[in-house]
Amino acid sequence: METMQAASTAVVSAAAGLSPADRQVLATVSAGAAALSLAGSTFIVLCYLLFKELHKFSFKLVFFLALSDMFCSFFNIIGDPSNKFFCYAHDYSVHFFCVASFLWTTTIAFTLHRTVVKHKTDVEDYGSIFHLYVWGTSLTTTVIRSIGSDYGRTGAWCWTEPAQSGKVAHLITFYGPLWSAILYNGFTYYQVNRTLNNATRMAVALSERPNQSDMRSEKKAINRWGYYPLILIGSWSFATINRLYDFINPNQKIFFLSFLDVGFAGLMGLFNSIAYGLNSSVRRAIAERIDLWVPEKFRRWFPASKMRSQQLEHELTSLMVEDRN
Repeated sequence: METMQAASTAVVSAAAGLSPADRQVLATVSAGAAALSLAGSTFIVLCYLLFKELHKFSFKLVFFLALSDMFCSFFNIIGDPSNKFFCYAHDYSVHFFCVASFLWTTTIAFTLHRTVVKHKTDVEDYGSIFHLYVWGTSLTTTVIRSIGSDYGRTGAWCWTEPAQSGKVAHLITFYGPLWSAILYNGFTYYQVNRTLNNATRMAVALSERPNQSDMRSEKKAINRWGYYPLILIGSWSFATINRLYDFINPNQKIFFLSFLDVGFAGLMGLFNSIAYGLNSSVRRAIAERIDLWVPEKFRRWFPASKMRSQQLEHELTSLMVEDRN
């Protein structure tokens, strides 16, 4: 029970001023959402480690995104509020890995934009720069937040000092990178979608008998790109509204808003693992292992085995841009 009560920093911030029963509900919701995200992101990490064909640059970015989500979810679940050191470690770790998750999505967007829109094949040269950018920025924002905040305990909760300076530091160092990533990803994916749509229309105009199956596959994949920026928006909109409301009205809490806050924020890792991780390459690798390891009479029970009768998505529109690299 104490594990669930120490569920997340978001819960702590959202739960201040609520009744013990409300705080327990928020802790339970946060722990459940984080557990789902932990399972989803761990699955993607294991796929990368086990399937050698996934050891490509573009999926390596997805791997580090899933790794960040995995640790963010893990530290959202565990904790020991009876020890001040763990209060610090718990809150700093969640902040660090969540910000890292935001930033890894921007590296994926950058890679796609540079490959599809700029027609460059040098994206692998940016690998070390990506690591410096993501981990360095995450560490810097965590250190800056520590300067503007103090930590303590209130009952079973690790909490951030509710002074205005601490709240401002939290808004700048956490929600600043978050919404910067949302804006950058939205603009980038818009340009990628526009470029691919133009290329599709040109291909149709030049072809007397376009392949309708290919066109449907491309259109489906292109439409999917539009959902990627919505993951961060959907996961953190309620949290952002809740923080701004708390900043303006620090003595008033809305339980339903806090409920949506911790629930959707905790599911970010799950959403990322589905959208970014379960692409055609992963599904194909799983289907091949099913063919090798599962007796034929049992294969029909596995959805992945049905892929053999379907045309695979184009690697480019499935986040796999190696063919251009």
